[in-house]
Amino acid sequence: MQYNLWQRLTAEAVGTAMLVATVVGSGIMADTLSGGNDGLALLGNTIATGAILYVLITVFAPVSGAHFNPAVTLVFALRREIAAREALCFVAVQIAGGIAGTALAHAMFGQELIQISTHSRTGFPQGLSEGVATFALLLAILGTLRSRPEAVPMAVALVITAGYWFTASTSFANPAVAIARSLTDSFSGIAPANLPLFIIGECAGALAAWLFAGHVMGLRAALEQTGD
Repeated sequence: MQYNLWQRLTAEAVGTAMLVATVVGSGIMADTLSGGNDGLALLGNTIATGAILYVLITVFAPVSGAHFNPAVTLVFALRREIAAREALCFVAVQIAGGIAGTALAHAMFGQELIQISTHSRTGFPQGLSEGVATFALLLAILGTLRSRPEAVPMAVALVITAGYWFTASTSFANPAVAIARSLTDSFSGIAPANLPLFIIGECAGALAAWLFAGHVMGLRAALEQTGD
């Protein structure tokens, strides 16, 4: 079935909103129930995020590709698998959807809809972590798309679940999600002043994955392979 641009944009907006609502909402719930145990709160946050990613990608991949992430859209634009104008539209609705998701999570827990986070996440290790996490995410997507396309939802869910625990930043790996999380002063938040570091790291990681996949692993786009 062919989907028009409006349908694809709606899928990206709703998918990103549901992803962020899960990240922020589970963070609030986990923080409330963990009794101050940050490890337990992070575990709850991790499980919910990994689970919803699997579901959302399975549902929306046939419609829009289920990017939900400007870094993913950037790489697919560089691979010429999405037109530049459409990619810009994707990024716009991903950011808008993410902000809506934060507001939705706050509404479900009876909190002020838009907040400014005071949760500091700064320093080189945080930026490096975001680069590594985004590199791992894009490599998982590109590699799995070629070898086992039906396994992409599981691969993405697993790499983000792992990233929550092996990176210092807890693996945002998504500029739209980072922006949305700057608007919650909850367990999952990030201070707005720290956003540039995260976004730079995420974009650098995405570009590194694109280069590595294309030139080292031979995972080039279909257009490049056919010479069209």
